[in-house]
Amino acid sequence: MKLLFDKMSYECSKYTTKLYSTSFSFGIKALNKKIHEPIYNIYGFVRLADEIVDSFHDYNKKDLFYKFKEDTISSIEQKISLNPILNSFQKTVHEFNIDWDLIETFLNSMEMDLNEQIYDEEKYNLYILGSAEVVGLMCLKVFVFGDKEKYNSLKPYAMRLGSAFQKVNFLRDANADFEGLGRTYFPGVNMLNFDEVQKAQIEKDIEDDFSEALVGIKNLPKSSRGGVYLAYRYYYKLFLKIKSTPSHMILKKRIRIPNFRKLIIMIKSISKHQLEII
Repeated sequence: MKLLFDKMSYECSKYTTKLYSTSFSFGIKALNKKIHEPIYNIYGFVRLADEIVDSFHDYNKKDLFYKFKEDTISSIEQKISLNPILNSFQKTVHEFNIDWDLIETFLNSMEMDLNEQIYDEEKYNLYILGSAEVVGLMCLKVFVFGDKEKYNSLKPYAMRLGSAFQKVNFLRDANADFEGLGRTYFPGVNMLNFDEVQKAQIEKDIEDDFSEALVGIKNLPKSSRGGVYLAYRYYYKLFLKIKSTPSHMILKKRIRIPNFRKLIIMIKSISKHQLEII
């Protein structure tokens, strides 16, 4: 019966991913089928933690978050949880030897969102490390199937890709973060006076991350290269759309890629991967 519960747990993580993120769902479809499950399981865990700090405004977020952290530790120690998403996550943690320090670093960044923060350079880098870079490293653990040498060689590139994705998210979600949650992640930036000079500086930083990350993507195992490249292409297209948007519009609308455009990106990305021309 445990196998049935594990299957149900996985389906919860899969459904969560599809419900919350069409872009990552597209990317996962381009991965080899044998790694679909662990990547869904990682995303489900990350999304659940993020949802607590971002959405549950009518509840005691701190109590919910610290209980979630306790339950995460317990699920890993006991190798089971009655929370289906934590149950599926702990299974992936053990199967791919995901280090606790990666999980803890992620949770520490989520905890930062429980309180109002003024982000200087140090806090900004720390937040990106936990909220994005270590998530990339969790996924990399799956992509290399336990090959420590491969993991260590690709680690800096996976971190740069996670960093690029998160910084694009910051620009895309600037309106919701600032107006709805009172957050501004970019150090030294007042979103009320956000100008083209500040925007260009942030975009240069993101461009550097994307450029470096692509080097690592080309060296991923074939089983994961296509899916990661697809996610890269989607986010880079979103980044280009943000670049073409005037700074004064960033706080007025959420920039997005329509689903039919995502489909075109997926077809082109998969074709390039199959022809080995990425």
